[in-house]
Order: sequence, then structure tokens, then C-alpha cells
Amino acid sequence: MIDKSSPLPIYYQLEKGIKDMIENGHLSQGDTLPSEREYAEMFEVSRMTVRQAINNLVNDGYLTRMRGKGTFVASQKIEQPLKGLTSFSEDMRARNMEPATKIIDFKRTNADPEITDHLKVSEGSEVYELKRVRLADQLPMAYETLYISTSLVPGLTMESAMGSFYQYIEHSVGLKIKNATQTLEASNARKVEGEILQIKEGAPVLLIERTSFLENGTPLEYVKSVYRGDRYKFTIEMDR
Repeated sequence: MIDKSSPLPIYYQLEKGIKDMIENGHLSQGDTLPSEREYAEMFEVSRMTVRQAINNLVNDGYLTRMRGKGTFVASQKIEQPLKGLTSFSEDMRARNMEPATKIIDFKRTNADPEITDHLKVSEGSEVYELKRVRLADQLPMAYETLYISTSLVPGLTMESAMGSFYQYIEHSVGLKIKNATQTLEASNARKVEGEILQIKEGAPVLLIERTSFLENGTPLEYVKSVYRGDRYKFTIEMDR
């Protein structure tokens, strides 16, 4: 794992070696890593060098620390391609994970200028506001706030929002979803988001805003989502 004659920094070699072992399956989720002292003695390097490698892997989501217990292999991130329009439930089932939803709040409210702009409704129009946590295998992955015009889907209930919203819209309501626009940016979890997603305040998160449209061009929904940065990553395929 370590070649001291290599021009590559030793901490980087150690970091890459551990990462390769995780990705190749030689280290599995929940496995305990040797201590910093043990690594330092094993490779005859300083504990500071080992600490830098471990810190980088913790920050990248490969490892996790538990105070008083040690360092463990973390659950690996879910990789989501940024192509095709699918729901969270469809994505999780495609990965053989069990999706679930926890409703935080569901109410009717009046559209403010931001919602008006995205849904193309009159300011003050009545909309549903749905706040929910999306889980995969019982682990919270994302915190969503969804807005949809009450005139477009008058029969929306808390029960119908528990599962896949897209399946409900297309199979129960009979509307056909065509496309969506989406933005993604990095941020840090606020206190309420940390509590809901079971992460520390200030932990890295991905902020996603999506507006989806029906076949006739009518905006269907405007969704603001906060995804755990330690559990989710997005990939983009690009052709030249």
C-alpha cells in the first residue's frame, strides 16, 4: 500500500489504498479499521500522516468515526445518474432498496412569488405544501418540500403522498409527466435539516430544485430537496 520511493505523498497512498479496499470489497460496510497508531506502526509513518488520510476518507464519506469505539467503513453512497425523469421510489427499488416516506407536514397554503414563478399560477393561488422525509432501507436520504396547485390535483391527500408521487399522478390522476428542469448545488445542513436527516448541523448536503411539467407544458410541481452528502452522489454522462 505504501511506496516511500514514490513521488506521491504517503498520506495519499494510504488514502487510496484504503479506498481501493472498500471499492473492491476487501473492506465491507461496518468493518473496523486499525487505529492510527496501528497504521503508523504497520507502515512506519507518522500518526499525523495516517490522520490526514483517514480524515480525507471520512470527509469523502468512505469512513465514519464513533467516539470511543473507532473508525468504521461507512455505508456507500447511492449513485444517481442525472438522466431520465424518475421518482425517488423508482430509483430506490431499482437498487433493491426499500423506499419509505415520513410526512412532516401537509397543508394548503397560498403561493408566494417564488412558487408563483415556478408553477405559473397567480400570486396568492391555493397550493399544497408537502414536507416529507424520503428513506431507503429505513435510513433518511432526503428532506423534500413539494408544492403543487390544488386546482391541478384537487384530490391530493396525505395518504396518496406517502408513496411515489409520480405513480400517483400518472396512474391515479391520469396526468402524463413529460420532463423537468433541475438545479443542484452544494451546501451545509441547517439545524432543522440535520435533525430530520440524522446528520450534524453544518454537514455537507446537496440542494436540488426541480420543476416538472406535464405533456401540455403545464408545470406540475415545484420541489426543493436536501440530500445527505454522505449518502448520495450524482453522475452525469456527456457526449462530445
